Amino acid sequence: MKIVFAGTPEFAVASLRAAARHHEVVAVYTQPDRPAGRGRGLAPSPVKLEAIARGIPVFQPESLKTPEAQQQLRDLQPDLMVVVAYGLILPKAVLAIPTHGCWNVHASLLPRWRGAAPIQRAIQAGDSDTGVCLMQMEAGLDTGPVLLQQQLAIGANETGGQLHDRLAALGAQVLSDGLGLLRAGIKPIAQPQPEAGVTYAHKLDKAEARLDWAQDAQALERTVRAFNPWPIAEAQLAGERVRIHGAVALADNQGRAPGTLLAAGRDGIDIACGQGALRVRVLQREGGKAITAADYLNARRDLAVGA
Repeated sequence: MKIVFAGTPEFAVASLRAAARHHEVVAVYTQPDRPAGRGRGLAPSPVKLEAIARGIPVFQPESLKTPEAQQQLRDLQPDLMVVVAYGLILPKAVLAIPTHGCWNVHASLLPRWRGAAPIQRAIQAGDSDTGVCLMQMEAGLDTGPVLLQQQLAIGANETGGQLHDRLAALGAQVLSDGLGLLRAGIKPIAQPQPEAGVTYAHKLDKAEARLDWAQDAQALERTVRAFNPWPIAEAQLAGERVRIHGAVALADNQGRAPGTLLAAGRDGIDIACGQGALRVRVLQREGGKAITAADYLNARRDLAVGA
């Protein structure tokens, strides 16, 4: 079986390894190298690095809409194209090229959280469960029928990064299961997605990371977890802007106005919210590194409860 793999970020690497386990990946498509780091030099994607390490040819077209890009794919004569967080739209003409079409590994239980940021949006919304779907791709955004799926419980204190890693591993397993069936001559039965329950996981925006103390503490805690490790929640705390890496919600705001400092000690820094309070446990000053609340208070001896 000749597989073409299309993916870009770290999330897709485990699935590439699963697809390449039987040496069937004949080519990898990934986004063009992008500026990264302080020097803004061009950096290859994690998927490109994995493909190079495995000796798999890499293609990096800016678009798959051109006749040239489509002919290049057609010349590979793929039986299947596996797409995992590729970042480019696949036109209908591309979807029709592989013998078995295109499969997508998506990090949610469709139709919930179609779109770009399903992992973070699931945490932010307070979902208790999520999972991975192996989907037969069609022209719509994550609208295709589901071939296989696996459910996963979201941990009470789980961050976006932790859930990302668990779902990446689960995605690789689901893909491996699907490929095993296909190798045995059994194509998984495609189940249309329900019309009810469709939600969209819009792309993360740095502006969303700015916490508003007038919001409910539970919602703020979920945002802190969802946006770790990127873009990291930000807030005004005791007169300075900090990034918040870890926090827990408390039930009582002591009747104080949102943003009021309620307590400051080794366990954390408690800030009144619209409902409840947020205990900040790990934070980062501008230009610094992430530190515990206790270390922060050592540098902010000016802080006083109620300030």
